[in-house]
Amino acid sequence: MKQTVLVTGGTGFIGSHTTVELQQAGYDVVIVDNLSNSNADVVDGIEKITGIRPAFEKVDCLDKDALEGVFKKYPSISGIIHFAASKAVGESVAKPIEYYDNNIAGTLVLCDVMRNHGVKNIIFSSSATIYGDPAFIPITEECPKGTCTNPYGWTKWMLEQILTDLHTADPEWNVMLLRYFNPIGDHKSGTIGENPNGIPNNLMPYITQVAVGKLKELGVFGNDYDTPDGTGVRDYIHVVDLAKGHVKALKKIEENPGLAIYNLGTGKGYSVLDIVKNFEAATGVKIPYAIKPRRAGDIATCYCDASKAAKELGWTAENGIREMCEDSWRWQSNNPNGYED
Repeated sequence: MKQTVLVTGGTGFIGSHTTVELQQAGYDVVIVDNLSNSNADVVDGIEKITGIRPAFEKVDCLDKDALEGVFKKYPSISGIIHFAASKAVGESVAKPIEYYDNNIAGTLVLCDVMRNHGVKNIIFSSSATIYGDPAFIPITEECPKGTCTNPYGWTKWMLEQILTDLHTADPEWNVMLLRYFNPIGDHKSGTIGENPNGIPNNLMPYITQVAVGKLKELGVFGNDYDTPDGTGVRDYIHVVDLAKGHVKALKKIEENPGLAIYNLGTGKGYSVLDIVKNFEAATGVKIPYAIKPRRAGDIATCYCDASKAAKELGWTAENGIREMCEDSWRWQSNNPNGYED
């Protein structure tokens, strides 16, 4: 029998790409999303790529009754990939209550409903932000969790602890904590992609919106870090590679691993200006930029050692920086206004 996977936040950037990979790997997918930071047209895009329309329920994870209804409607749900969360770092500093409520309370409601229905498999969308200013580079899973610099990061930090405690209390739970580094790129079809509301927080949509003429220039926050060119260095990973990591994690759950933690990144660090140069080389489009003051909470360097995921999940990132730039540009140039086009 085909397994059914519930994907919360499944119309978002990473969730939609993961839904595509799950369907192509033979899973049935039910998406739950409140569309607060995404668009229902994504479901059409997924169907266009895979030929299969995922089930979609417009439900907020804070709405326990509605979530109960989803589990009753789809009794074959056997595992959850939990993406649904507010995710803008700057906004989290301005709206801590909303972030703690949505991200933490929403997850608690989800886990309660899962428990009520005897579903005890969860893959959690965590982040490298939980390492804070990392104790060592490259970051392995043994790197101690650090002090976060914003409420968004703390929600991921705390939820890792909550889900760990859940497994400790009931070892039947399989809890996979996937710590993402910096996902960029879009599906090679140009059909689905990153579509942030307002001015982007993430580097690549910022660059592509400058390239397409929506924004005048790229703001580069700080050029005095202790890095080769003074700009921040991050581990950028193609979102499709990241999505495939979730399929591998789901396979691993079949072995009942209990609690497992994996970094998902490429293990290579690129600076902001490296990305700008690679984007210009990949697309032929010039990106004007202005150096601005550092952003509060930004660190100099962050990249991972992803060898544990390679060894235990059989997963490694396949796309290089050039493909990430090409695929981001294909999506943005085909859809200058995102899903509104």
